[in-house]
Amino acid sequence: MFDATTILAYRGANKAVIGGDGQVTFGNTILKGNATKIRTLYKDQILAGFAGSTADAFNLFDMFEEHLNSCKGDLLKSVIAFSKEWRKDKVLRRLEAMMIVLNKEKIFILSGTGDVVEPEDGAIASIGSGGNFAISAARALVKHSTLDEEEVVLESLMIAGELCIYTNQNIKILKIED
Repeated sequence: MFDATTILAYRGANKAVIGGDGQVTFGNTILKGNATKIRTLYKDQILAGFAGSTADAFNLFDMFEEHLNSCKGDLLKSVIAFSKEWRKDKVLRRLEAMMIVLNKEKIFILSGTGDVVEPEDGAIASIGSGGNFAISAARALVKHSTLDEEEVVLESLMIAGELCIYTNQNIKILKIED
């Protein structure tokens, strides 16, 4: 995990939602508090978020979007092709970033070592230094509340922002609805 941010994604019954905080740190200094680390891709059908080096992440977003376009938006084929390229390229392997990508059907974590991980429950994933706080909160809220997908992501990231020094409570959220 990176000492950089918190990204949380939740693929529920009615919506796919991703959220992230806005803090950018450099060592023990906060450089920016309102960064955007999530975006929509491929005709607003895919959501993506990153943790790690900002410059590296922009590179990865662009590369992943190229794979989405060549695979006509097929998320599974895109993550596999992207992972192969990331793992084989000597320059890319040195990039310090992770990504979460999801649509209404699938959710994946993409690591800087070329790993593609589909969460065991297929519904909730997190990355970044506050990721464990956020995913713990999300699992509890999904199980013990009536909050919708967007509310679960927002509340979970707010909790992570209270606990992780590399995460703030300036939360941005994107969603795909039916």
